[in-house]
Amino acid sequence: MSEDTGKVLHLLTGCTAAGKTELALSWAERNNAEIVSSDSLLFYRGMDIGTAKPSREELARVPHHLIDICSVAERMDITRYVELARSCAESIHARGGRVLVTGGSGFYLKAFFAPVADDIVVAAVLRERVASLSLESALAELRKLNPAGLGSLDTANPRRVTRALERCLASGKTLEGLAAEFAARPSAFSDWSLKLVQLDRRPDDLERRIAQRAQAMIEAGLVDEVRHLLTLGLAENPSAARAIGYRETIAVLQGSLPADRLLPEIVQNTKALVKKQRTWFKTQLPPHPVVDAASATVEQLFVLA
Repeated sequence: MSEDTGKVLHLLTGCTAAGKTELALSWAERNNAEIVSSDSLLFYRGMDIGTAKPSREELARVPHHLIDICSVAERMDITRYVELARSCAESIHARGGRVLVTGGSGFYLKAFFAPVADDIVVAAVLRERVASLSLESALAELRKLNPAGLGSLDTANPRRVTRALERCLASGKTLEGLAAEFAARPSAFSDWSLKLVQLDRRPDDLERRIAQRAQAMIEAGLVDEVRHLLTLGLAENPSAARAIGYRETIAVLQGSLPADRLLPEIVQNTKALVKKQRTWFKTQLPPHPVVDAASATVEQLFVLA
C-alpha cells in the first residue's frame, strides 16, 4: 500500500444492520468525500426495499457511485467491479475529493486489498468440453494434470472442480503454479493507502435492529417489489435472486413458503449472514479496528485506522 502518493481510500464496512449508511454519510459530508459502494446488491436498479438502499434524500446528501448501474437480469462480476471502482476512485481523487468505500459485501471489499481474479482466458470450446464432463471424469483429468495433488480444492463442488480444470487446461499450468502466480499479483489498489474500519454492535442491539429492519421492509412493500422485479428478470440472476429478503419473498410468491413465515425467515437468515460476515471480516481482511456503531462518532471514525 502506497504511503507517499497522497491517494487514500477510506473503507467503512460492517455486518448487515450495523448502521453503516448514516455514519458514512455524515463522515463524507464533513470530509469532502464521495461514496463508492462495495455492496453487491446496490448495483441493481429496483432492488431498493430488500437491500435497504439509501433513500433518494440520502443519495442527494453526497455523491454516490456504483449504485443502480445494472438491471436485475444483468450479472456483475468482480473484474468489472474492480475496474469501475478504480475508475471512480481516480476521478474523485483528481477532483480533489476524498474517497469513502462502504458496504458489507466481503468479496468485493477484499478486492481493495488483494487480487481476486486472474487474467486466464478460457475459450468457449474448452469451456463447453469441460462442462460436458461428469464430476468424476473432470476430477480424473484434473488429477492427471496435477500429480502433486489438488491442494485445498473442494472436490465435491462441481463448479469449483470445473473452474479449476478450465484454468489448468487454458494455462498449461498446475493448480499449485497458478496459486503461486496469483498470490504474487498486486492488488488493483496497491498504489493507494488504505484505511479500513469495521462497525459492529452488541448482539442484542444488532438482533433488535435486524428484526426492525425486516419488519420495515415488509411494511414498505417488499413483496410487491419482488413481484415486479421477477417480471424484469430477477430469476435470471441467481446471485441477486438468492439474496436474503428476495429469496424468501420469491418462495412466498411461488407458494413454497407460507406468508406468515416471511418475517421470521428473513430475520433468521439475516442472523446467519451476520455470523458469516463477521468471520469473513476477521479472516479475509487485514487487521483493522472494530468500532461499536452505537457509540462511534464521526470525528473518531478513522483515527485508529
